[in-house]
Amino acid sequence: MKTTRIAIPSALPGGLESQVGAHFGHCDIYTVVDVEDGLVAKVGLLPAVPHQQGGCLAPVQHLAQNGVTALIAGGMGLRPLMGFNQAGIEVFRGNQSPTVGDAVQAMVRGELQRFTREFTCGGGQEHAGDAGQH
Repeated sequence: MKTTRIAIPSALPGGLESQVGAHFGHCDIYTVVDVEDGLVAKVGLLPAVPHQQGGCLAPVQHLAQNGVTALIAGGMGLRPLMGFNQAGIEVFRGNQSPTVGDAVQAMVRGELQRFTREFTCGGGQEHAGDAGQH
């Protein structure tokens, strides 16, 4: 049985019906979904870790320590993307999914694009207030 633990930055209150967070580092909470053989087996929540506790890599370490093996994100800077790559956590783009549950199902179906360097943001208009944080 293959299990994937997916973290999705989410709006409060979290869970499958919540909206996918626009930017992984500034989300309210993470919804964590265990998928076994293509089916949702367990849904849980993890608190978000503020950037102040170790910069952009604090959330990376937090998710890795909680067994996350994949992340679905709308936006992300280059430093955390490199951190996820080094931690062995696969990152996928999920900003087209209206809810966390939709994003998870799209990933299970293989419809999400891998998050690569060209998709990272450096404080552009789509993530106002991020300048200098990545």
